[in-house]
Amino acid sequence: MQYDSPGRDDRSNRSLNAEWVEVTNDSRRAVNLDGWTLEDEDGHTYTFDHYRLAGRATVRVHTGHGRDTRTDVYQDRRAYVWNNDSDTATLRNDRDRFVDEASWGHHHDHHGGHRH
Repeated sequence: MQYDSPGRDDRSNRSLNAEWVEVTNDSRRAVNLDGWTLEDEDGHTYTFDHYRLAGRATVRVHTGHGRDTRTDVYQDRRAYVWNNDSDTATLRNDRDRFVDEASWGHHHDHHGGHRH
């Protein structure tokens, strides 16, 4: 995951595409990700459309615009999605069931909760 694109955050397509999340299929079988979602804590959601992830393969989900390929897909946004200080990327399947998540920058207080 690269949530803070290198250089100045100038909202250029190059900078937006330097912000990405990778989704890896650890199994040997291909997985049909059609309808699966990747969402941040603020509710920005990317939905995979007609995408099949091969076994033992990784796809990089970029924030900006581009042409989808087997290894890279694009959210086609004009603004950043992933917060630099803290956020959570949540992957859900086409039935809205939790699959995986990755978090960064969260501080736990002594009660076990999160401070934002």
